[in-house]
Amino acid sequence: MKALFTLGQVCATPGAIELLDQLGLPFNNLLIRHATGDWGDLCLSDKKANQDALTSGARIFSSYKLNDHGKIWIITEADRSVTTLLLPEEY
Repeated sequence: MKALFTLGQVCATPGAIELLDQLGLPFNNLLIRHATGDWGDLCLSDKKANQDALTSGARIFSSYKLNDHGKIWIITEADRSVTTLLLPEEY
């Protein structure tokens, strides 16, 4: 699938890095899902907001549940300069 937007500089918080390392999950898989429009575990209104953000230039947000080990959020800033992987409690 083709990326729908640019990610800019990719960053991750210490908590996100630690959780993904513990689970042996490469962050690239989540970034691909995010960039191609698989917003993960969001309600329909949040998914629609992301679709609208593709043309309006607003922030894009995804949430991925990692089994019983928590969630990873991915946020791409409105100007598409930075994408951050983080835990919800790090927001």
